[in-house]
Amino acid sequence: MHYERSVPYGQDRLVPIWVATLAVKQNTRAIHFESAAQILEFFRLPKDGPHYRRMVKGFQRVFAATIFFGTEQQPEITRVIDMARFHLFDRMHLWFNNRDEAHVPAHEIFENEIVLSEAFYREIDEHRIPVELEALAALAHAPGALDFYMWLVWKSWTVKGRPASVPLVAPNGLSEQLGSAEYAQPRLFRFRIKTWLRQVKALWPECPAAISPTGDSILVQSSQRNPAIKAARKAVKTL
Repeated sequence: MHYERSVPYGQDRLVPIWVATLAVKQNTRAIHFESAAQILEFFRLPKDGPHYRRMVKGFQRVFAATIFFGTEQQPEITRVIDMARFHLFDRMHLWFNNRDEAHVPAHEIFENEIVLSEAFYREIDEHRIPVELEALAALAHAPGALDFYMWLVWKSWTVKGRPASVPLVAPNGLSEQLGSAEYAQPRLFRFRIKTWLRQVKALWPECPAAISPTGDSILVQSSQRNPAIKAARKAVKTL
């Protein structure tokens, strides 16, 4: 297996965010777009050769990825393994030019199509959240902070009634929800969350989240009255 070709990482997370946005806008799981350079424009990334080629490889890695969920329990007598698999795209038909696409004549650019899996499309269609484009663009080069921003938008949008208290480092806590790697140093993870929270609040001043007085959890209130989008802008609906 070629790790660099089949395992998404870093800015590859921008691909499903952008594709989910198009799926909601076009109201279909078979989305169409003119060129891969559009994703660079969406996230305010330079439309040059290195960024274009990086995004092309990102599309390929995301398509090849299969996500596995599961639990393993060992009662006294029997062993139980419960697993499921999930993928994002069913089909991908993309035209890529060997030259920098930003300088390719319009008549040489062909329409591209990505068909989302039914499970992925159903999730984004049934659980829409308001995400601010400018915040996504500002955090495009910071994968960890971007993940944290998306988590805060989702969590605060779904909170009903009392604020939610999520432990930072604990089973099913925030450290397990923000990545596949375990954080060996809880103190460093707490410091990182505080740093990310400052970044998010610089982009979203009304963000209804705060670290608890004890410093071991994050308190998230509902954002229904103060969504992440700017009042003067139309909501960008994504995952």
